[in-house]
Amino acid sequence: MSNAKTEQAYNALIAGIKDYFKKNNFKKAVIGLSGGLDSALSAKLVADAIGKENLKALIMPVKGLSSEETIKGAVEFCTLNGTNYSLVYINNFIKEFEKVEWEQSKTAKMNLIARVRAVILYNYANTHNALVIGTSNRTEILLGYFTKYGDGAADVEVIGDLLKTEEKELAKFLGIPKKIINKVPTAELYHGQTDEKELGVDYDKLDTILKLYIEEKSSIEKIIDKGFDKKIVENIAKRIKLNEHKRRMPAVLKIS
Repeated sequence: MSNAKTEQAYNALIAGIKDYFKKNNFKKAVIGLSGGLDSALSAKLVADAIGKENLKALIMPVKGLSSEETIKGAVEFCTLNGTNYSLVYINNFIKEFEKVEWEQSKTAKMNLIARVRAVILYNYANTHNALVIGTSNRTEILLGYFTKYGDGAADVEVIGDLLKTEEKELAKFLGIPKKIINKVPTAELYHGQTDEKELGVDYDKLDTILKLYIEEKSSIEKIIDKGFDKKIVENIAKRIKLNEHKRRMPAVLKIS
């Protein structure tokens, strides 16, 4: 995006956030802050729209898994922007699930971390009459790259119409610290996890493919003909199809 388009996007998002809060009769918001770009930009936008005094950030690390750098980065961001925050370690909540009678799969354990955070966010929201701010960008939403009822649980997705590359441009425009913008994207759901490693492609290439496939309606074959790796393109298309259920309300079975 050009500077003019980036500014236009910013103004549209601020207006949209203000309108959403007004229409739904809410004045306060809560967000899970990870120390990464998605949550930092989402927090910045909401603070600019409704006032930083109306935003609460919850930093919810897992001892032994979340890096000290991540926790420190989240705290520094809140301090720099005057955002009220609470640091809530979630190990004890997760530990309770060791009592279930079945052996949890790796996927279940990873998703549990995201879902525990969602429960805490909504507990705060219900207590303080606040809306939960989502932190998923358009790239993640299109791919279903989020945990259903975990980090996908939110009342409003403020960056949900921005691809990851567009999100970075807006972050630069707003002066988000470079170390946050350049931080390797990771949910830290297990040691060594990174978004790009799991997706099998870097975000620049991924967003280009998504634009061709979603916006320009190009076929898989045409995208491959442009020089993109066949396996990567097919995997992206497969992800979009398989995770369609994540982007919709639960199916309602009809009786008539």
